[in-house]
Amino acid sequence: MKHSTTIPMTHSRTEHKSSALKNLYKWLFFEFKKNRLGYSTIAIIGQSCLGSAAAMVLLMGTMDMALKMTLLFFVTIFCMAFNGAVLAQLKPATTFNILILSVLFSTLVILAHLI
Repeated sequence: MKHSTTIPMTHSRTEHKSSALKNLYKWLFFEFKKNRLGYSTIAIIGQSCLGSAAAMVLLMGTMDMALKMTLLFFVTIFCMAFNGAVLAQLKPATTFNILILSVLFSTLVILAHLI
């Protein structure tokens, strides 16, 4: 194939650039994986405080009791899942994804009750 006469193909406008959110995720995961023990400790404290704030806001709200208790259940489960993932020393990707899920859910609960 040294003396091939084929024209090299260029892929104009087909190269997909990663979104900024995906790059942020990759960078944060790399940092989390690199210093897993320290970040896990800090994340347990921060995520537990955020989950407690979400639980407080839920209990102070004026929504239906069944919905309130269901949301409180999920806030508690997500917080406990992350704490359990750290204690069980699961893979960094699993632990990091559970952390993101827990933080996002607690934040959404807080924002939904503030609006």
